Amino acid sequence: MGIFHSASDEEIKQAGTTDIYFVRTKQIIEAKGLSRTPVIADVTPGKLPKNWSWGILCGIEEEARLLEGLPIDVYAMPEGSVFYHEDHRGVREPVMRIEGPYGEFCLYETPLLGLLCQASGVATQAARIRKAAGDKTLVAFGIRRMHPALAPMLDRAAYIGGFDGVSSLAGAKAIGAEPMGTMPHALIIVFGSQTEAWKAFDEVMPPEVPRIALVDTYYDEKMEALMAAETLKKRLFGVRLDTPSSRRGDFAEIIREVRWELDIRGYTHVKIFVSGGMNEESVKALSEAGADAFGVGTSVSNAPTIDFAMDIVEIDGRLCAKRGKMGGRKQVWRCQRCLTDTVLPFDAKQPSCPNCGGKTEPMLKPLIKNGKIVAELPEPKEIRRYVLEQLEKLTI
Repeated sequence: MGIFHSASDEEIKQAGTTDIYFVRTKQIIEAKGLSRTPVIADVTPGKLPKNWSWGILCGIEEEARLLEGLPIDVYAMPEGSVFYHEDHRGVREPVMRIEGPYGEFCLYETPLLGLLCQASGVATQAARIRKAAGDKTLVAFGIRRMHPALAPMLDRAAYIGGFDGVSSLAGAKAIGAEPMGTMPHALIIVFGSQTEAWKAFDEVMPPEVPRIALVDTYYDEKMEALMAAETLKKRLFGVRLDTPSSRRGDFAEIIREVRWELDIRGYTHVKIFVSGGMNEESVKALSEAGADAFGVGTSVSNAPTIDFAMDIVEIDGRLCAKRGKMGGRKQVWRCQRCLTDTVLPFDAKQPSCPNCGGKTEPMLKPLIKNGKIVAELPEPKEIRRYVLEQLEKLTI
């Protein structure tokens, strides 16, 4: 463990973050000669938070790295796939299946679930906000609300879920892009003058950095927006409103006023960027009021986790399942036309879509074979593109 109380890659890889009862389980089955018993285990989601009807699967690349080298086979939905708690008949659907000696992977259940639960929650919340925002710009601002060791994961998940960019250096590196941001209130306060701070930003920052002036530090947002426009003229790309909720009043009305006053003075090129307490409801309302871009923080970084669980469903060829789960090896068949899922026993015949009659495709695909990663692990931008294609067929 490092000085910031976070586990290292090696500790996670060596199951150093597992629960003690899995360590004891491994000791017991080894002592009783059961550690080589072949099993099949499903990873399935519980009911989704906030009555969400779908989720976005995130964390599969990390799962591959975690389980690589173990003498097991792993099948999983591709990263970025939509998933449901249940299929159209109410059968709980697996997003991952593990096959192999239980003693070889029992210690990894805890980190395996942790890698999926939080990242998928963030990606799902990001995707819902993407739907609410339409084609408006979304930037992830939430890393300050969580442990800094999580910054790359949080920003990557938000980007995969459909955000356009991220604010952190580590997050931007994780997605292969440049970080995006504006300016803090501290910059303006240090200068003691909004105009001096804006001019300094313009003078020091390279031309490729958009000039987005923060316009709610001391005066009315409308007044500061006009001050910024008159100071930077055509060089001003946008203004950011980050007004505290205690001072906002009707935020949508403030945005309409700022837009109007900028437009009638010829500053139609200036974009309105808003941040502070944004969520899927406020993003939709403020987008309709005229906001062009959003910095979204806590609602994404602190998104509800998805309650995934791992359960043994077959032991040495014998079907089994605890109460509330369904036994046996399964396949999830998905209609790519309407994204309807059907969960069937693995050897069942390929079904047609019960909703539209379309052709279905298997969703649980080989990820690891005997410890070797066999699936292509796409770049974040490719996963994001896949997510956006699916979102066109989904509602919130």
